[in-house]
Amino acid sequence: MPNSNAKFHRSHRGGQEAGRRELVSRSLQSAQHCLEDQDFGTAYAHYLLVLNLAPELKTSVKETFQFTLFKWAEELDSLARIQDLFNCYEQALELYPNDEVICNSMGEHLFRMGFRDEAAGYFHKAVKLNPDFADAKENFYRVANWLVERWHFIMLNDAKRNLTYLKAIENAVRSGCKSVLDIGTGTGILSMFAKKAGASSVYACELSKTMYELARDVVAANNMEREIKLLHLKSLDIEIPKHIPERVSLVVTETVDAGLFGEGIVESLIHAWEHLLLQPKPKNQDVSPRDYGRVIPASATIFGMAVECKEIRRHHRVGMQEVAGVHLSNSVQFFSPTYASAGSEETVEPYTTEKLSRIPGGYVPLTEPCQVMTVDFNNLQELKSLAARKPWKLSLPVTEGGILDAVVVWFVLQLDDEHALSTSPSEETCWEQAVYPVQGLLDYSVKTGDTVTMEVCCQDCYLKIQKISSLTSECGMDFSDRDDTLSLGNEVELCNALAGLQTTSKQDGSGQVCVLESAEMALMNNVPYHECFKAAMGKVLSSLNPSKDLQSMDVDGHGSGMNLQESRNKSSLDVAPDPLYILDVSEGFSILPIIAGKLGPVRAYSSVEKEQHQAALNVISEANHFPKETLEFWLSHLEDENVVLQRPKSDKLWSIIILDVIETSGLIQQEVMEKAAISRCLLHSGGKIFPQYVLVYGMLVESESLLLESAVQGTEPTLGFNIAPFINQFKVPVRVYLDLSTLPCLPLSKPAELLRLDLMNPLLNSSSREVKVQICKSGQVTAVPFWYHIHLDEDHSLNTSDEFSHWKQAAVVLDKPIQVQVGDELVLDVQHHKSNISITVKR
Repeated sequence: MPNSNAKFHRSHRGGQEAGRRELVSRSLQSAQHCLEDQDFGTAYAHYLLVLNLAPELKTSVKETFQFTLFKWAEELDSLARIQDLFNCYEQALELYPNDEVICNSMGEHLFRMGFRDEAAGYFHKAVKLNPDFADAKENFYRVANWLVERWHFIMLNDAKRNLTYLKAIENAVRSGCKSVLDIGTGTGILSMFAKKAGASSVYACELSKTMYELARDVVAANNMEREIKLLHLKSLDIEIPKHIPERVSLVVTETVDAGLFGEGIVESLIHAWEHLLLQPKPKNQDVSPRDYGRVIPASATIFGMAVECKEIRRHHRVGMQEVAGVHLSNSVQFFSPTYASAGSEETVEPYTTEKLSRIPGGYVPLTEPCQVMTVDFNNLQELKSLAARKPWKLSLPVTEGGILDAVVVWFVLQLDDEHALSTSPSEETCWEQAVYPVQGLLDYSVKTGDTVTMEVCCQDCYLKIQKISSLTSECGMDFSDRDDTLSLGNEVELCNALAGLQTTSKQDGSGQVCVLESAEMALMNNVPYHECFKAAMGKVLSSLNPSKDLQSMDVDGHGSGMNLQESRNKSSLDVAPDPLYILDVSEGFSILPIIAGKLGPVRAYSSVEKEQHQAALNVISEANHFPKETLEFWLSHLEDENVVLQRPKSDKLWSIIILDVIETSGLIQQEVMEKAAISRCLLHSGGKIFPQYVLVYGMLVESESLLLESAVQGTEPTLGFNIAPFINQFKVPVRVYLDLSTLPCLPLSKPAELLRLDLMNPLLNSSSREVKVQICKSGQVTAVPFWYHIHLDEDHSLNTSDEFSHWKQAAVVLDKPIQVQVGDELVLDVQHHKSNISITVKR
């Protein structure tokens, strides 16, 4: 009997095994049929069954399973079945937990949906699994810039700033502040200062998931994980005793931006005083400070001055009435977002930021620095009154004549009675300054003796400086911050003053308002860019329509003496030529289609999306007497806006397609070569893509600034605390938005051509290249800045590093500097993958 039982079990197991193999085989066949029918959902279900029944097949079906997963995920995404999409990826990662391709794809979906913290985790894991996986590296670098902003590196490398905070915290703890809350802890450095100073209880909160996890690792590496309690919370959500047992005696924070209030310090400190801090020490009473609460920083003083600065001007005002022959109608008023925010109900940052000491072309102070306001962070009533305070007037006497371009603001942060930090442009500081561009005036010129007036208020957690204008010295009106009413005794003087104010302040409010980003404004002011495109487009159109004298098509009648409409009416009496089709798919606001419309019988299509931008282009088009059909908006013709590149009509092809190849950041646009491949198929004979090719140039430099802005340099700047290995996981090899003209660096070689990207002739492209570079000056190679020569054709090109360029430059920063001598030869291994350029320097 026992033998027969054993045989039965063996037979039963054999039957089960045969059944399993049969089911696996049938499921694989079914999955294949489903893939052929593009039924990816059912195919995915079959593969899940196969891999659960037969784990031994994981390696052999891996690639097909990945393909099926990605196709099914795309379908789920298009149907907005987001939860199902993530369920599929979680199932896939249970089967393939160490698959870098699936991790990277999961991260891409998360990033597109706005889950940047979570996306970073998957990209980071993919890079760890395969350090050579280019897609994952590029994705991680892009998301790292969002999650760990570059100023973290700059500030941690600022030993003076760190030491000043440490001394102020030591003073406070010695005077009796034994329980500490660090609001917005970042890497945890201020919390560790407090613990090192002898605080008995230290709490720290951080809202960013990435920074909270980073702080947790840093605190553990410095053996303080049991002594510092980290909270993944906004300080406004901290409750006693739920999160911390009792009120603390000291709050430390550096939640300030270039405009002081932009990171919400006022709101967080009001909440802290009301709910988390001990009561403040009574003034003028000699009592022990150990039973009272205080804040570091204790106070701040904000300063401002008016400046002339060509670089700020070209990013915030259109400085001409005509661009490449196109008349910019007075009916269109261009503003940058900082100006638009003044009348907006939305919370928009009312300033930009610049490091004035490194701004191209420099700046000229037009007034002396003036105190704008002070704020006491240890005074709850003063903090609460800030937002409620009515706007007040401020006037600055002009001490140097010039052009009024901006009011620049900085502050002195008084940590305690002994220690302060200044963000002044004249100081060696890691800080930038807040810039309030001047816009909307009829006349921007000022002279010595005039007065710059403005209105100051604190709204929506921002310091706002608005209604900036100038009063001529003849007016005699003083708009200083005072309560007394202007004397009405001299009626004539008052009338003259009001007339002066009227004529020098604001533009007429009528007309089409068009808000442009600062890079778009700089593009509008880039004269060589528009002239170059005009010439190159004219050359192509002339070759495609040789019977026409393009000069005679000029709207203003240059050459033939007739305008465009008359010319078209005359030609219609003969044989009306077919229009040539031009598509501009460059990003943002562009007047290139209107420039093209001046060059002959064309149909120019613009891809601008914003209704305000379309309205502005229509007004400009009408001002240049274009027939309505000359300019059209391409996206309104598309059934699927994701497929922008397609024929103009079923029986027509494009004469010119204008692509955006370079981002304003200095990087190559994503998928530009793929777009060029599609574009080549949509051109008729003789048609061109603009640009036709791009040359990448670079040189070797020594730059301590780039090192400090890219990674924390050891433990010395962080006063012995071990932070660098953790935050440097988020360093990126390429620094963007650089101005080479003002970058503190020492060139060690001449510029060299690194790479060619040919959009018209892909056979001339290479994704990698080795370039030999001769050293012309001894030093340490720390970086390779690079820029582009954009060739519209052989005769017309643009240099992204010239003074008129709206593009910034970028630089690859080396992991380890290389010592070189004059005459040495280095080899640059240049790789191009999607939008990413990597450069490895070898001897």
